Amino acid sequence: MRTHRPTGPLLIRTALPSEAPAISELHARARATYYPAGLPQDGFDWPDLWRGAIERPDAHVLCAVRDTRLVGIASFRTAEAAPTDTVTLFQFHVDPAHWRTGVGTDLHEACVEQWRADGKRTADLDVHIDNERARAFYARQGWAMDREPVADEHHVTLRLAVEAVAVAGE
Repeated sequence: MRTHRPTGPLLIRTALPSEAPAISELHARARATYYPAGLPQDGFDWPDLWRGAIERPDAHVLCAVRDTRLVGIASFRTAEAAPTDTVTLFQFHVDPAHWRTGVGTDLHEACVEQWRADGKRTADLDVHIDNERARAFYARQGWAMDREPVADEHHVTLRLAVEAVAVAGE
């Protein structure tokens, strides 16, 4: 896969509802990389789901933009059953053409900064068990498995101590 060489600064900002179709397309491109048999047809209306996440008052959807092109997305909020000091990272994707360019690291740092501002102490996420690239990325950012996966599980839960993460400039 060819990696896009960045030419302009990376801007990380809150996503706009009008960006839901582009976010959905990036989401599909990224997810397709860890499904060896192809992206499953899950029946979801992803642009509508992304629009709902963006408009949800208790959620955050951040997007990374370089040269006016959407190159990364992150969606998080406090899940209903979670403690109030725990945030769940529901979606985190970088356009595969922009892997290994620092987009993921910068987007992750922006998430951690927001979590700290929101008073979160812990973050959790589920990652596809076969997504070794993503699991390695999260390990480099300080995430650890909550527990060993059991047979036939498709996802593994990772946890991050937010206050323990060093963010650039600290």
